[in-house]
Amino acid sequence: MSKKLEKATFAGGCFWCMVQPFDERPGVISVISGYTGGTTENPTYEEVCSDKTGHVEAVQITYDPEIMPYNTLVETFWQQIDPTDAGGQFHDRGSSYETAIFYHNDKQKEIAEASKKALQESGRFTKDIVTPILPAVPFYEAEPAHQHYYKKNPFHYQSYKKGSGRLDFIEENWKPEIDKTALKETLSPTQYYVTQESGTERPYENEYWDNEEEGIYIDVVTGNVLFSSQDQFDAGCGWPSFTKPVDHYGVTNHLDTSHGMRRVEVRSRQSDSHLGHVFEDGPKDQGGLRYCINSAALRFIPKHALADEGYQSYEYLFDNKEGETK
Repeated sequence: MSKKLEKATFAGGCFWCMVQPFDERPGVISVISGYTGGTTENPTYEEVCSDKTGHVEAVQITYDPEIMPYNTLVETFWQQIDPTDAGGQFHDRGSSYETAIFYHNDKQKEIAEASKKALQESGRFTKDIVTPILPAVPFYEAEPAHQHYYKKNPFHYQSYKKGSGRLDFIEENWKPEIDKTALKETLSPTQYYVTQESGTERPYENEYWDNEEEGIYIDVVTGNVLFSSQDQFDAGCGWPSFTKPVDHYGVTNHLDTSHGMRRVEVRSRQSDSHLGHVFEDGPKDQGGLRYCINSAALRFIPKHALADEGYQSYEYLFDNKEGETK
């Protein structure tokens, strides 16, 4: 962990939905829900919701920029909101639910403005990107009941995120566009079958089930980092197994009822590739999860080759636990 931590502040509508995408990610130390942008000191939730304080609901993130770059945080922010809506977010209307990026230094301002410009020019949205980029001002922590709401009230949180329209908007506008014809030319038949047709390779007859070398596992389609040997363990199942992803935001979970079973499928967020399944029979002292992943969905990069392959920023994972941020 670097010695200098930084803060990032984002307003994305209801702050309940803005914590989970950033929380417990590599290099993220804390995510706090609160209020900023207005004139009232130490406002209450009720005061802010009255739209009379000038504040917006926001999250403030303390992070290590050497592990979690600011541009990655900004990219994540865009993927949680409707940046073309100037009157609130989804079914939450009013000034307290407006979006904004609050920069804390000139470098953050430059990155945020460049990211906004790129999003505008990408054509992803037919309307203009209206989210303002503003200098950071005093941030007031919200009441305890609003902190990490997604953990305290998971069922209501999921229902709210779905019912508000946010979840459907995210899935509609940020689902990866994959050229499967091109993938057939670049992937092996097994890799294509597993990642694009939700196939499963044979246990004990795949590349990484018994790999003991240190390194990282990346998405075979996009190159995004998914898992680390630091979290790999022998589950006795014949496939590579992990207690957690390197970055939980890099994967998505989906109910899988195929083959007469109820399982939780794991897919890559960036490529929408099928990776495997996650089960609740992993090591209890490490969270209790077992990510059972197909080798064909992965490419392994050994620790000694990280710099040569352009993944030197992940060397912290192997620095005698110094990369831990919790």
